[in-house]
Amino acid sequence: MNTTKTKSLNILWALLCLQLLPACAPLLQQAKGVVELDTPTHFQHQSKEPGNTAEMEWQAFFDDPQLEALIDNALAHNQEVKIAMQNIHMANNEIASRKGEYAPFLSFKSSAEVEKAGRYTRNGAVEANTDIRPGEEFPDPLPNFMVGLFASWELDVWKRLRNAKDVAVFEYMATVEARKFLVTQLVAEIANSYYELMALDNKLKNLEENIQIQTQVVGIIRKLKEAARANELAVKRFEAEVQKNKSQVYVIRQAIAETENKLNYLIGRRPQPIVRDATRFASFEPKVMANGLPSQLLNNRPDIKQAEHELEATDLNVQVAKAKFYPSFGMNAGLGYQAFNPLYLVSTPQSLTYSLSV
Repeated sequence: MNTTKTKSLNILWALLCLQLLPACAPLLQQAKGVVELDTPTHFQHQSKEPGNTAEMEWQAFFDDPQLEALIDNALAHNQEVKIAMQNIHMANNEIASRKGEYAPFLSFKSSAEVEKAGRYTRNGAVEANTDIRPGEEFPDPLPNFMVGLFASWELDVWKRLRNAKDVAVFEYMATVEARKFLVTQLVAEIANSYYELMALDNKLKNLEENIQIQTQVVGIIRKLKEAARANELAVKRFEAEVQKNKSQVYVIRQAIAETENKLNYLIGRRPQPIVRDATRFASFEPKVMANGLPSQLLNNRPDIKQAEHELEATDLNVQVAKAKFYPSFGMNAGLGYQAFNPLYLVSTPQSLTYSLSV
Protein backbone atom coordinates (compact mmCIF):
# COMPACT_ATOMS: atom_id res chain seq x y z
CA MET A 1 0.00 0.00 0.00
CA ASN A 2 2.86 2.35 0.86
CA THR A 3 4.53 1.46 -2.43
CA THR A 4 1.41 2.46 -4.35
CA LYS A 5 1.23 5.78 -2.49
CA THR A 6 4.91 6.49 -3.18
CA LYS A 7 4.45 5.82 -6.89
CA SER A 8 1.43 8.14 -6.95
CA LEU A 9 3.40 10.92 -5.27
CA ASN A 10 6.23 10.48 -7.74
CA ILE A 11 3.81 10.75 -10.65
CA LEU A 12 2.30 13.92 -9.18
CA TRP A 13 5.73 15.45 -8.70
CA ALA A 14 6.65 14.58 -12.30
CA LEU A 15 3.46 16.19 -13.62
CA LEU A 16 4.11 19.30 -11.54
CA CYS A 17 7.63 19.62 -12.96
CA LEU A 18 6.27 19.24 -16.49
CA GLN A 19 3.82 22.07 -15.83
CA LEU A 20 6.62 24.34 -14.63
CA LEU A 21 8.98 23.61 -17.51
CA PRO A 22 7.27 25.92 -20.08
CA ALA A 23 7.52 28.82 -17.62
CA CYS A 24 11.28 28.53 -17.36
CA ALA A 25 13.02 30.97 -19.67
CA PRO A 26 15.95 29.55 -21.64
CA LEU A 27 19.32 30.91 -20.64
CA LEU A 28 21.21 32.67 -23.38
CA GLN A 29 24.88 31.90 -23.08
CA GLN A 30 27.38 34.13 -24.79
CA ALA A 31 30.40 32.29 -26.05
CA LYS A 32 33.57 33.88 -24.78
CA GLY A 33 36.93 32.49 -25.62
CA VAL A 34 40.50 33.60 -25.93
CA VAL A 35 41.93 33.35 -29.43
CA GLU A 36 45.68 33.00 -29.51
CA LEU A 37 47.29 34.79 -32.43
CA ASP A 38 50.82 34.33 -33.64
CA THR A 39 51.89 37.97 -33.91
CA PRO A 40 55.36 39.13 -34.95
CA THR A 41 57.66 40.56 -32.32
CA HIS A 42 58.71 43.53 -34.46
CA PHE A 43 56.90 45.72 -36.94
CA GLN A 44 58.60 45.49 -40.30
CA HIS A 45 58.78 48.09 -43.07
CA GLN A 46 58.69 50.95 -40.60
CA SER A 47 58.91 54.29 -42.40
CA LYS A 48 61.41 56.83 -41.18
CA GLU A 49 59.03 59.65 -41.98
CA PRO A 50 57.31 61.15 -38.92
CA GLY A 51 53.56 61.11 -38.53
CA ASN A 52 50.94 58.83 -39.99
CA THR A 53 49.68 59.04 -43.57
CA ALA A 54 46.31 57.56 -42.61
CA GLU A 55 45.45 60.74 -40.70
CA MET A 56 45.81 62.91 -43.83
CA GLU A 57 42.92 63.95 -46.07
CA TRP A 58 42.76 62.45 -49.52
CA GLN A 59 43.42 65.86 -51.14
CA ALA A 60 46.95 65.81 -49.71
CA PHE A 61 47.91 62.79 -51.83
CA PHE A 62 47.17 64.32 -55.24
CA ASP A 63 48.33 67.50 -56.94
CA ASP A 64 46.36 66.97 -60.15
CA PRO A 65 43.30 69.30 -60.27
CA GLN A 66 41.61 67.13 -62.91
CA LEU A 67 41.87 64.04 -60.69
CA GLU A 68 40.61 65.99 -57.67
CA ALA A 69 37.61 67.15 -59.70
CA LEU A 70 36.83 63.55 -60.65
CA ILE A 71 36.99 62.42 -57.02
CA ASP A 72 34.79 65.33 -55.87
CA ASN A 73 32.17 64.41 -58.49
CA ALA A 74 32.34 60.77 -57.44
CA LEU A 75 31.78 61.58 -53.77
CA ALA A 76 28.75 63.67 -54.74
CA HIS A 77 27.15 61.38 -57.34
CA ASN A 78 28.36 57.83 -56.74
CA GLN A 79 25.36 55.57 -56.11
CA GLU A 80 27.03 53.42 -53.45
CA VAL A 81 28.09 56.52 -51.52
CA LYS A 82 24.50 57.77 -51.65
CA ILE A 83 23.27 54.41 -50.36
CA ALA A 84 25.80 54.59 -47.52
CA MET A 85 24.55 58.08 -46.62
CA GLN A 86 20.96 56.84 -46.55
CA ASN A 87 22.04 54.00 -44.26
CA ILE A 88 23.54 56.60 -41.91
CA HIS A 89 20.28 58.60 -41.92
CA MET A 90 18.29 55.43 -41.22
CA ALA A 91 20.58 54.49 -38.32
CA ASN A 92 20.30 58.04 -36.93
CA ASN A 93 16.50 57.85 -37.08
CA GLU A 94 16.66 54.48 -35.34
CA ILE A 95 18.49 56.14 -32.43
CA ALA A 96 15.70 58.70 -32.10
CA SER A 97 13.13 55.90 -32.24
CA ARG A 98 14.87 53.92 -29.48
CA LYS A 99 15.14 57.07 -27.32
CA GLY A 100 11.41 57.67 -27.81
CA GLU A 101 10.59 54.19 -26.49
CA TYR A 102 12.28 55.05 -23.19
CA ALA A 103 10.25 58.27 -22.73
CA PRO A 104 6.57 58.33 -21.69
CA PHE A 105 3.99 58.06 -24.47
CA LEU A 106 1.35 60.81 -24.54
CA SER A 107 -1.81 60.56 -26.60
CA PHE A 108 -5.00 62.55 -27.06
CA LYS A 109 -8.17 60.57 -27.54
CA SER A 110 -11.74 61.50 -28.31
CA SER A 111 -14.70 59.24 -28.95
CA ALA A 112 -18.44 59.27 -29.47
CA GLU A 113 -20.46 56.07 -29.13
CA VAL A 114 -23.97 54.79 -28.50
CA GLU A 115 -24.70 51.80 -26.26
CA LYS A 116 -27.97 49.90 -25.78
CA ALA A 117 -27.84 47.88 -22.61
CA GLY A 118 -30.17 44.92 -22.15
CA ARG A 119 -32.99 45.33 -19.63
CA TYR A 120 -31.92 42.31 -17.60
CA THR A 121 -28.21 43.13 -17.57
CA ARG A 122 -26.41 44.91 -14.77
CA ASN A 123 -26.10 48.21 -16.66
CA GLY A 124 -29.70 47.96 -17.90
CA ALA A 125 -31.03 47.34 -14.40
CA VAL A 126 -29.08 50.29 -13.00
CA GLU A 127 -30.35 52.60 -15.77
CA ALA A 128 -33.93 51.47 -15.23
CA ASN A 129 -33.84 52.11 -11.47
CA THR A 130 -31.86 55.36 -11.54
CA ASP A 131 -32.91 58.74 -12.82
CA ILE A 132 -30.58 61.49 -13.97
CA ARG A 133 -32.56 63.87 -11.84
CA PRO A 134 -36.09 63.58 -10.44
CA GLY A 135 -38.48 62.90 -13.30
CA GLU A 136 -35.75 62.54 -15.96
CA GLU A 137 -34.76 59.00 -16.96
CA PHE A 138 -31.60 57.79 -18.73
CA PRO A 139 -31.72 58.14 -22.52
CA ASP A 140 -32.30 54.89 -24.38
CA PRO A 141 -30.03 54.13 -26.17
CA LEU A 142 -27.38 55.81 -24.02
CA PRO A 143 -24.70 57.84 -25.88
CA ASN A 144 -21.24 58.40 -24.54
CA PHE A 145 -18.80 61.23 -25.37
CA MET A 146 -15.20 61.37 -24.17
CA VAL A 147 -12.12 63.56 -24.61
CA GLY A 148 -8.89 63.30 -22.65
CA LEU A 149 -5.14 62.90 -22.42
CA PHE A 150 -3.59 59.53 -21.71
CA ALA A 151 -0.01 58.62 -20.82
CA SER A 152 1.85 55.33 -20.55
CA TRP A 153 5.42 54.70 -19.44
CA GLU A 154 7.33 51.45 -19.31
CA LEU A 155 9.72 51.28 -16.36
CA ASP A 156 13.05 50.10 -17.73
CA VAL A 157 13.92 47.92 -14.75
CA TRP A 158 16.10 45.44 -16.67
CA LYS A 159 17.79 48.09 -18.91
CA ARG A 160 16.20 46.60 -22.02
CA LEU A 161 15.26 49.96 -23.52
CA ARG A 162 18.55 51.62 -22.62
CA ASN A 163 20.56 48.76 -24.08
CA ALA A 164 18.42 48.84 -27.22
CA LYS A 165 19.23 52.55 -27.57
CA ASP A 166 22.95 51.80 -27.18
CA VAL A 167 22.63 49.11 -29.85
CA ALA A 168 21.23 51.72 -32.24
CA VAL A 169 24.11 54.08 -31.39
CA PHE A 170 26.74 51.43 -32.14
CA GLU A 171 24.98 50.47 -35.37
CA TYR A 172 24.98 54.14 -36.38
CA MET A 173 28.71 54.40 -35.68
CA ALA A 174 29.25 51.23 -37.73
CA THR A 175 27.43 52.74 -40.72
CA VAL A 176 29.59 55.88 -40.46
CA GLU A 177 32.75 53.78 -40.54
CA ALA A 178 31.33 51.74 -43.43
CA ARG A 179 30.93 54.95 -45.44
CA LYS A 180 34.51 55.98 -44.63
CA PHE A 181 35.77 52.60 -45.82
CA LEU A 182 33.71 52.91 -49.00
CA VAL A 183 35.07 56.40 -49.67
CA THR A 184 38.63 55.17 -49.14
CA GLN A 185 38.13 52.35 -51.64
CA LEU A 186 36.41 54.68 -54.10
CA VAL A 187 39.20 57.31 -54.00
CA ALA A 188 41.86 54.62 -54.42
CA GLU A 189 40.04 52.97 -57.32
CA ILE A 190 39.45 56.29 -59.14
CA ALA A 191 43.09 57.32 -58.72
CA ASN A 192 44.31 53.92 -59.90
CA SER A 193 42.04 54.01 -62.98
CA TYR A 194 43.01 57.62 -63.73
CA TYR A 195 46.74 56.89 -63.70
CA GLU A 196 46.14 53.71 -65.67
CA LEU A 197 44.33 55.79 -68.28
CA MET A 198 47.27 58.19 -68.49
CA ALA A 199 49.66 55.25 -68.85
CA LEU A 200 47.54 53.87 -71.69
CA ASP A 201 47.63 57.29 -73.40
CA ASN A 202 51.42 57.34 -73.24
CA LYS A 203 51.61 53.74 -74.40
CA LEU A 204 49.38 54.56 -77.37
CA LYS A 205 51.48 57.63 -78.23
CA ASN A 206 54.71 55.63 -78.10
CA LEU A 207 53.19 52.88 -80.21
CA GLU A 208 52.01 55.31 -82.88
CA GLU A 209 55.48 56.91 -83.02
CA ASN A 210 57.00 53.45 -83.31
CA ILE A 211 54.64 52.62 -86.18
CA GLN A 212 55.74 55.78 -88.02
CA ILE A 213 59.41 54.84 -87.60
CA GLN A 214 58.75 51.26 -88.71
CA THR A 215 56.81 52.51 -91.75
CA GLN A 216 59.83 54.61 -92.73
CA VAL A 217 62.07 51.56 -92.23
CA VAL A 218 59.82 49.52 -94.55
CA GLY A 219 60.30 52.19 -97.22
CA ILE A 220 64.06 52.02 -96.77
CA ILE A 221 64.04 48.21 -97.00
CA ARG A 222 62.06 48.44 -100.22
CA LYS A 223 64.64 50.86 -101.64
CA LEU A 224 67.36 48.40 -100.65
CA LYS A 225 65.45 45.59 -102.36
CA GLU A 226 65.27 47.65 -105.56
CA ALA A 227 69.02 48.11 -105.31
CA ALA A 228 69.49 44.37 -104.78
CA ARG A 229 70.80 44.97 -101.26
CA ALA A 230 67.83 43.14 -99.54
CA ASN A 231 65.33 40.48 -100.43
CA GLU A 232 61.52 40.19 -100.22
CA LEU A 233 61.75 38.29 -96.93
CA ALA A 234 63.16 41.34 -95.15
CA VAL A 235 60.40 43.52 -96.57
CA LYS A 236 57.68 41.10 -95.44
CA ARG A 237 59.21 40.83 -91.97
CA PHE A 238 59.09 44.59 -91.41
CA GLU A 239 55.60 44.86 -92.90
CA ALA A 240 54.37 42.12 -90.54
CA GLU A 241 55.85 43.99 -87.59
CA VAL A 242 54.05 47.16 -88.66
CA GLN A 243 50.73 45.33 -89.00
CA LYS A 244 51.18 43.71 -85.59
CA ASN A 245 51.74 47.09 -83.94
CA LYS A 246 48.74 48.55 -85.77
CA SER A 247 46.59 45.78 -84.33
CA GLN A 248 47.89 46.67 -80.85
CA VAL A 249 46.62 50.21 -81.41
CA TYR A 250 43.02 48.94 -81.44
CA VAL A 251 43.66 46.85 -78.31
CA ILE A 252 44.96 49.92 -76.44
CA ARG A 253 42.07 52.08 -77.67
CA GLN A 254 39.65 49.43 -76.43
CA ALA A 255 41.37 49.42 -73.03
CA ILE A 256 41.16 53.25 -72.92
CA ALA A 257 37.42 53.14 -73.67
CA GLU A 258 36.86 50.51 -70.97
CA THR A 259 38.85 52.48 -68.40
CA GLU A 260 36.93 55.67 -69.23
CA ASN A 261 33.63 53.81 -68.86
CA LYS A 262 34.80 52.44 -65.52
CA LEU A 263 35.69 55.92 -64.29
CA ASN A 264 32.35 57.31 -65.45
CA TYR A 265 30.57 54.49 -63.64
CA LEU A 266 32.48 55.20 -60.42
CA ILE A 267 31.73 58.91 -60.74
CA GLY A 268 28.04 58.17 -61.34
CA ARG A 269 27.53 59.80 -64.72
CA ARG A 270 26.95 58.83 -68.34
CA PRO A 271 29.89 57.70 -70.52
CA GLN A 272 31.91 60.67 -71.70
CA PRO A 273 35.58 61.48 -72.35
CA ILE A 274 37.78 61.89 -69.28
CA VAL A 275 39.68 65.16 -69.26
CA ARG A 276 43.36 64.47 -68.52
CA ASP A 277 46.89 65.59 -69.31
CA ALA A 278 48.93 62.51 -70.21
CA THR A 279 52.16 64.52 -70.48
CA ARG A 280 52.27 64.86 -66.67
CA PHE A 281 52.47 61.10 -66.18
CA ALA A 282 56.25 60.94 -66.67
CA SER A 283 56.87 63.70 -64.10
CA PHE A 284 54.56 62.20 -61.48
CA GLU A 285 56.30 61.57 -58.16
CA PRO A 286 54.35 59.59 -55.54
CA LYS A 287 54.43 60.89 -51.99
CA VAL A 288 56.30 59.02 -49.27
CA MET A 289 53.95 56.93 -47.14
CA ALA A 290 54.36 57.06 -43.35
CA ASN A 291 52.86 53.96 -41.77
CA GLY A 292 53.10 55.02 -38.14
CA LEU A 293 52.75 52.52 -35.31
CA PRO A 294 50.81 49.25 -35.63
CA SER A 295 48.27 50.51 -33.10
CA GLN A 296 47.72 53.60 -35.27
CA LEU A 297 47.17 51.41 -38.31
CA LEU A 298 44.42 49.53 -36.48
CA ASN A 299 42.85 52.72 -35.13
CA ASN A 300 42.73 54.32 -38.58
CA ARG A 301 41.21 51.40 -40.47
CA PRO A 302 37.46 52.03 -40.92
CA ASP A 303 36.67 48.36 -41.54
CA ILE A 304 38.19 47.37 -38.18
CA LYS A 305 36.30 50.16 -36.40
CA GLN A 306 33.10 49.01 -38.11
CA ALA A 307 33.69 45.43 -36.92
CA GLU A 308 34.28 46.67 -33.36
CA HIS A 309 31.03 48.65 -33.29
CA GLU A 310 29.09 45.72 -34.76
CA LEU A 311 30.58 43.41 -32.11
CA GLU A 312 29.56 45.78 -29.32
CA ALA A 313 26.06 46.06 -30.78
CA THR A 314 25.77 42.27 -30.95
CA ASP A 315 26.87 41.95 -27.33
CA LEU A 316 24.18 44.41 -26.22
CA ASN A 317 21.58 42.65 -28.39
CA VAL A 318 22.18 39.51 -26.32
CA GLN A 319 21.41 41.48 -23.15
CA VAL A 320 18.27 42.94 -24.76
CA ALA A 321 17.11 39.43 -25.69
CA LYS A 322 17.70 38.24 -22.12
CA ALA A 323 15.70 41.16 -20.69
CA LYS A 324 12.68 40.25 -22.83
CA PHE A 325 12.24 37.05 -20.78
CA TYR A 326 11.76 39.08 -17.57
CA PRO A 327 8.45 40.66 -16.53
CA SER A 328 7.82 44.26 -17.55
CA PHE A 329 6.49 47.06 -15.39
CA GLY A 330 4.65 50.14 -16.55
CA MET A 331 2.48 53.08 -15.50
CA ASN A 332 -0.72 54.27 -17.17
CA ALA A 333 -2.59 57.48 -16.44
CA GLY A 334 -5.50 59.35 -17.99
CA LEU A 335 -7.34 62.63 -17.47
CA GLY A 336 -10.36 63.88 -19.37
CA TYR A 337 -14.09 64.48 -19.57
CA GLN A 338 -16.84 61.94 -20.18
CA ALA A 339 -20.60 62.46 -20.40
CA PHE A 340 -23.70 61.06 -22.09
CA ASN A 341 -24.66 64.51 -23.38
CA PRO A 342 -22.33 66.98 -25.13
CA LEU A 343 -23.87 69.79 -23.06
CA TYR A 344 -22.48 68.19 -19.90
CA LEU A 345 -19.10 67.23 -21.40
CA VAL A 346 -17.07 70.06 -19.82
CA SER A 347 -18.95 70.18 -16.52
CA THR A 348 -16.46 70.10 -13.67
CA PRO A 349 -16.23 68.05 -11.55
CA GLN A 350 -19.34 66.10 -12.58
CA SER A 351 -17.92 64.95 -15.95
CA LEU A 352 -14.26 64.83 -14.92
CA THR A 353 -12.66 61.40 -15.15
CA TYR A 354 -9.14 60.24 -14.36
CA SER A 355 -7.27 56.98 -13.92
CA LEU A 356 -3.90 55.79 -12.64
CA SER A 357 -2.57 52.26 -12.73
CA VAL A 358 0.79 50.57 -12.24
